Amino acid sequence: MRFAFGTLTVLPVTVTRWDRDAARAGLLCAPLAGLVVGVAAAALGGALTFLGAGALLAAVASVAVPAALTRGLHLDGLADVADGLGSGKPAEDALRIMKQSDIGPFGVVTLVLALLAQVAVLAQSYADSWARGAVAAVVSAVTARLALTFASRTGMPAARPEGLGAAVAETVPRGTALIVGAVVVAVAAAFSLQAALAVVLGCGAAELLLRHCRARFGGVTGDVFGALAETAATAALVVLAL
Repeated sequence: MRFAFGTLTVLPVTVTRWDRDAARAGLLCAPLAGLVVGVAAAALGGALTFLGAGALLAAVASVAVPAALTRGLHLDGLADVADGLGSGKPAEDALRIMKQSDIGPFGVVTLVLALLAQVAVLAQSYADSWARGAVAAVVSAVTARLALTFASRTGMPAARPEGLGAAVAETVPRGTALIVGAVVVAVAAAFSLQAALAVVLGCGAAELLLRHCRARFGGVTGDVFGALAETAATAALVVLAL
């Protein structure tokens, strides 16, 4: 649990162990970290709604909370992966581009479109009711972290020998990851079938990106994990908007 919250959020949690056993347990607990992030996002959006703010402002606040609670690392990963994939260069050169501190045009466009999509869906949800907005915020955050659980499964190697990707790659057994996913889907189904479908399709979109990144880069990196989280969250929200 310390590993999950200490690596996936900025909450004041000290990671006392940094080994593969801790990484395995931490990634299995990743959806719980997402639940806390989602509840915080829903709380701020709901508070603004009750204070008279419009649905758009509540949506912006709900998008800002996950970004703040991750120091923007997932968004940074999304931009870096977009630049790496968009470069069209071989794996080694693409990984080098992803490590650079600047953001290129592919990254900027991807960030803008992803954030606009997230705000648009949450604004639509909050306009319907505070409850729908809150559920959307929570479902997207949990789905984002569940995608990281699946990305850490055995058989999905790291693209580099160092970094966060190498620390968590192939730590989670496939069967265990599926059990965690089934539990999350079942809990989401208790709210609505659409919420459960959002979890499934959100993780499905992240899986497509994961497979593409493996083909292009040779495996996962910390940036890839961030991109997967944002992709899953955005896709889940889009499903909830339909």
